[in-house]
Amino acid sequence: MTKIYALAATVLIAFIFYFNSTSKNEAKEGNETVRKELPAKRKPAGNTPAEKERKEDGVRYEIPQMDKESQGVVIEHVGHTLSYNKEYNTPHWSAWQLTREHTDGTVSRSSKFWADPAVEKAYRVEWYEYKESGYDRGHMCPAGDMKWSMEAMHDCFYMTNMCPQSPSLNSGAWRKLETKCREWANEEGCIYIVCGPIYDKGKKHEEIGIDHRIMVPERFFKAVLSLNKGKEWAAGFVYDNSDRSQSMKKAVKTVDEVEEMTGMDLFYQLDDALEDEIESRIQSTVLRL
Repeated sequence: MTKIYALAATVLIAFIFYFNSTSKNEAKEGNETVRKELPAKRKPAGNTPAEKERKEDGVRYEIPQMDKESQGVVIEHVGHTLSYNKEYNTPHWSAWQLTREHTDGTVSRSSKFWADPAVEKAYRVEWYEYKESGYDRGHMCPAGDMKWSMEAMHDCFYMTNMCPQSPSLNSGAWRKLETKCREWANEEGCIYIVCGPIYDKGKKHEEIGIDHRIMVPERFFKAVLSLNKGKEWAAGFVYDNSDRSQSMKKAVKTVDEVEEMTGMDLFYQLDDALEDEIESRIQSTVLRL
């Protein structure tokens, strides 16, 4: 009888242990699932035919194409994707889709910058490494486009999204272009954006950093694409990384010109005929610069 009681007790203890372990694992898996699903919990898209078509399309037009040797480490964050340049410790590019619903929000701007855990430690730039360098931690994907989500706001403050940027450019012409992009997103319903640094070939780049060597770019580019059917357009912009005054009108380029400067194939997933048409000309009437 004692053996029976002992066996029953053992079975009961094993059952309790299994139940508790399963519950914890399920809870853990549940948290991970929520975390994974959070990026998708964006405000619902609009109901215009063009917006529905874009939603069903699902093509990541904003992601550029580079040769495999130059591509770097591609990192998916909430709200944006980037390719990290481990040689220069800045992004090759940052890219995101900006919809009308994401041009505003209630999330406050972060007050902190973060080292990106997605990058191996040897290349993980810390928040303090721009201090006393004379350069701002210049966002490529801007905080102003990420106010729709706490996670998106957090992720755009990873140092992998930063470049050493002239304070005057960061707070002046570059910010004006970011504001203009939000205006275009409101007007068009959705735009695709890619931007990043330009390092002039054959030039010795200025360096900053404390624990890492961070290269200072000579220029910055941004390219914008709108795909409203029958009214498609694309535009490029290039700014010098300097304190001098720079107007948006003088900074505008064709996308073809930006591709020549960067070596990237931008908006390559477009139909070839449409890509050739909209990337080779500047549509000043559409852009209203």
